[in-house]
Amino acid sequence: MEYNTQRSQMLLPEYGRNVQKMIAHAMEIENKEERNLAAKAIIEVMGQLNPHLRDVDDYRHKLWTHLFIMSNFQLDVDSPYDKPDLEILYEKPQHMAYPKGKIKFGHYGKYTQSILNATTKEEDTPTKEYLVTTMANFMKKQFLSYNNDAVENNVIAQHLSELTEGQLKLENPESLIHTNQILRTMGLSKNRPNNNNGKNKNNQNNKNKFKKKY
Repeated sequence: MEYNTQRSQMLLPEYGRNVQKMIAHAMEIENKEERNLAAKAIIEVMGQLNPHLRDVDDYRHKLWTHLFIMSNFQLDVDSPYDKPDLEILYEKPQHMAYPKGKIKFGHYGKYTQSILNATTKEEDTPTKEYLVTTMANFMKKQFLSYNNDAVENNVIAQHLSELTEGQLKLENPESLIHTNQILRTMGLSKNRPNNNNGKNKNNQNNKNKFKKKY
């Protein structure tokens, strides 16, 4: 009995051991023309075993790359593509720096701060006033998403001023969209019905009946 621990290592197990054996056999073929024919036949088998690769751009290039990987880059055949470089293939990706940025009010988000910064540079006064009101309403909606209870319009105006270091001011905070209207658009309701009201009324009626009877 042959155990897996006694067999050669499978570099790409998704193709199966039979493909690995076919590649090993192709490497032993001395005639290069026959070796090229064998490699092309193996590529066809690999494509049939992994039909999902057909949805990938340049999937045949990927199959040839896998062929060289499974041969440990020792298969000498004429590939229609450049032979992959072992060092480049296994090169570790560069470290990606984690984005850093301080957000004073996290529930408004980073893009809100960016839009407000762009609004401060707007020179047309009517457009600037429109953007301030629009952003204030958006900030109110974001605040209610974070805490769907209530928020004073003056608080939104104060936060808008703080986020822009006083460069933008909401002249009329009471012009903002009403809280109940925003909550309805979000599928919420400020005045939620109390499910216990019906039970409490029934309990009170039962108590009154009990008192009258006894």
